[in-house]
Amino acid sequence: MIDSLAWILIRDRRLLSVRTQGKAKFYLPGGKREPGESDVTALCREIREELGTELDPMTFSLFAVLDEEADGFTDGRRVHMTCYTATHTGPLHPRNEIAEARWLGAADAGLCPPAGERVLGLLKTAGHID
Repeated sequence: MIDSLAWILIRDRRLLSVRTQGKAKFYLPGGKREPGESDVTALCREIREELGTELDPMTFSLFAVLDEEADGFTDGRRVHMTCYTATHTGPLHPRNEIAEARWLGAADAGLCPPAGERVLGLLKTAGHID
């Protein structure tokens, strides 16, 4: 099981997604905790590292907890992903391992691994994205 955290940011009825260098699919921004980190601390660190912006810890709200097939593994591995919304300060700039940031709609689900597809479907059903 891969335990991860993700940030859900919607702008103009599209979901922010990122592509890491050397990968074709778009993932939700976020990552894994380091030992001893809380969800909020870890996600703030990951977003700062990936996108150069600061999340406001006081605005975190649980969006969904997902259990989906992990992308890129043939051994049946699963990803347990806890997704949060939160406000941010500062511009979004892909950094470090992030090659590209893109705003996706429901029709772009094929560009994502299973967890991303699921989030796009949840957001479409709730009327948050097109």
